[in-house]
Amino acid sequence: MQVGVGSVRGRVVQAVVLAAVLAGCSQSPDGDAKASGSPSAAESAGANSAVAARGGTVGAAGSACELPVSFDIAERWKAKGIDAEKELSKASKGSDGDLSGALADSLLRQGPVTTACEIDAKPAGKIGFLRVWTGEPGDADARTVLRQFVAAEDNTSKEKYRSFRTAGGLSGVEVEYLYTSKLLEETKKESAFAVSTPDGPVVLHLGGMDTDEHNAMLPAYELAKQTLRVL
Repeated sequence: MQVGVGSVRGRVVQAVVLAAVLAGCSQSPDGDAKASGSPSAAESAGANSAVAARGGTVGAAGSACELPVSFDIAERWKAKGIDAEKELSKASKGSDGDLSGALADSLLRQGPVTTACEIDAKPAGKIGFLRVWTGEPGDADARTVLRQFVAAEDNTSKEKYRSFRTAGGLSGVEVEYLYTSKLLEETKKESAFAVSTPDGPVVLHLGGMDTDEHNAMLPAYELAKQTLRVL
């Protein structure tokens, strides 16, 4: 579920090879409960986390990804906007017909949100993406949206949710959990956080080839979280 987007047909090929490697929203190995921690505890955890060097900003008009929020991206990471509806339309007209369209839908949508931007770590020497997913305005709060996002991913366990607040005062909810690939028979940690905006919910998800790679990319995730602001 975590493959790159060029054309949808390119995504289909990547999905076959990399979906299990770069997919899923993971969890923390030692967390079991889905109950959240206190905001103060989460803020303390964030304050003690390493933060990557800034390489630029995405989200505002004219940036690589135009979003309801803006945030800093890590040095040498490469951002690319995704027009999910356009990609789905291409897939539905492809030679694979409904199968191609169904696969594209599974790659571009997860629960109540649709992928809108992917930030590739490969130029920085890592294997993984920080992906941004957006949804339609509604009554669901950030915690509900994040739970639905995780629930839409198969083979997950040990979700651990907690609240956080950015330096700019924006509140959100984040989760760590484990994703198990049936194809590779391997389990890895992944992370995601969600915030509510007037234009709808936004989810940022960090994948990775494995848990070690995921942990190596956490400073980029922390940079995004700590610099996040609603536009």
